[in-house]
Amino acid sequence: MLRKLDHRNMGKSNLGWLKSIFHFSFAEYFNIDNMNFGVLRVINDDLIEGNTGFDLHPHKDMEIVSYVVDGELTHGDTMGNRNTISRGHVQYMSAGTGVYHSEHNLGDSTARLLQIWIIPDKKGYKPAYGDYRFNWDDRKNKWLNIVSSKDGDAAIKINQDANFYVVEIDEGKEIDFQVGSNRQAYLVQIEGNSTINNLELNERDALEIVEEDILIKADKKSHVLVIEMKKQLKW
Repeated sequence: MLRKLDHRNMGKSNLGWLKSIFHFSFAEYFNIDNMNFGVLRVINDDLIEGNTGFDLHPHKDMEIVSYVVDGELTHGDTMGNRNTISRGHVQYMSAGTGVYHSEHNLGDSTARLLQIWIIPDKKGYKPAYGDYRFNWDDRKNKWLNIVSSKDGDAAIKINQDANFYVVEIDEGKEIDFQVGSNRQAYLVQIEGNSTINNLELNERDALEIVEEDILIKADKKSHVLVIEMKKQLKW
């Protein structure tokens, strides 16, 4: 089962320094019928102006993954961590029992990132932070597993049965992805355009997938994220 989500119909916010597309209910965008997709609670497609960002603020009992599309993102937190990542890199924070953190674009150009929240498999984990600078070529025309469960093989591991994969597909090429029994996946067309099982996706569109294999054909060079997880949603 597939359902396409047009980015033009998603929640939006414009604070001047921050422009956001909300895949799910967040901040001033509230839709009781669009709170989550399984354990996936938040995907915010953020554009952050240079020399601005999110000042220190709290989080609790959430697995937070930031994937940088363009520019740079600098993280700081009350655990003493501070680091900067750029295009294709990932930051991860398990908020657990509670932590304060900040995220800033200290450069002059606009940064774009996907901020993703996953509901953990239980509350009360000890807060943790990590980041990883993936080689861009490792996602060229092949899936790169950037996040997995604690039992998985990805460089970044979260407290939930969920996997993140990214790929950049050259124009005209194809790649498949299997979503098995009792599994579901959420796909984001980060950049470019593609045709997926006869559905056309434009940049920033999304696709909900339940127990169905997909074939992605890049109509233009196509940068795609897939978050695969156990099935918890019924339409």
